[in-house]
Parts: sequence; structure tokens; C-alpha cells
Amino acid sequence: MGKADVQVVQLKVTLQEVEPAVWRRIQVRRQVRLDRLHLIIQAAMGWTNSHLHEFVIQGQRYRDVEQMDEDIDEPGVKDEQEFRLKKLVYEGDVFEYEYDFGDCWQHEIIVEKVMEPEAGVKYPRCLAGERACPPEDCGGLGGYEELLEVLADPGHEDYEHYRGWVGKDFDPERFDLERVNRVLRRV
Repeated sequence: MGKADVQVVQLKVTLQEVEPAVWRRIQVRRQVRLDRLHLIIQAAMGWTNSHLHEFVIQGQRYRDVEQMDEDIDEPGVKDEQEFRLKKLVYEGDVFEYEYDFGDCWQHEIIVEKVMEPEAGVKYPRCLAGERACPPEDCGGLGGYEELLEVLADPGHEDYEHYRGWVGKDFDPERFDLERVNRVLRRV
């Protein structure tokens, strides 16, 4: 096993165009395959893995080719199950992750550092983050902004409808580090 096989990468995953920012700082084994990294990002951000996704690393596209429509010819797309992070990125690199091709949730991922694992620590783990990710199928950035606007005004004519849809527990400001790490332990 080479040095890159035991190293850990610290990634900052930020949902693009959402203000204030929704982000997570996670650490993963550098040898992680992209299909597993997808599941880790889903767990850390709070998504439900209900839609297609894609990584774009140094201009190359990676997807779960088994979920791609057989009728669509996607030249140049590589199977994410065949690639590990250690062969694709280095400290300081930035790459993209898109989730839900309908709502188009774009994430910027910064490789903050590559390091040796800490003794006794289980990876993946989340170190920090801010705010809840948007609810699934809310209509992308525009739909999410409308949802936040309505939820901020209990007198709004659509307040009860939106509150019923997202549930009484949805709080866009909430980030629960312990919960995220519990979910990550199951990935």
C-alpha cells in the first residue's frame, strides 16, 4: 500500500450561489472512489441521493454510468466507479460536483490539504459546516429563494402550504455536526 493509500484529504464543499453559504468541511481517505465520495457528499450536505450527479475534475466528467440513459450518447463521460480521488486531485485543486440535473445544485470542492490520518480517527468525518442544504425538489436556486422568502413571513398567503411541504422542523440555519457524523459513519 502506497503513501497515497493511507493519506487523508480535507475538502471544503460549498453549494454555489446560495447566500448565506451552505458548506461542509469533510475529511476522507485519499483512496476513496468517486462513487463513494458522492455518497459521502450526499450524507454531509443532507441530500437524499434521489437524483443523478456528476463530478467535473480538470475538465473531465465522471458519472455513475449505470444510471445514465442508454439512449443518450455521452461521449467523454467516465465511470466514477473506476476512479479514485488520489489519482485525480492534489492539495489546492478545485473541482465541481453537480447534484440533481433538474434543480442543478452546483458544488465547489476545494482540496484544502492532504495529510496523514490521525490515530484513532474514523473517516469519513465532518469537521464543520454551516446551514442546512435546500430541500430536495424545491425548484433549484429560484425555488429555494422563494421558499425562504415565504417561510420568513408567517403572514404570507403561501406560508402554510410551504411549511407543510418542508415540514415544521425545517430550519435553513440549522447545521448539526453530530448528526452529520452519525450519518457519515453509516456510509
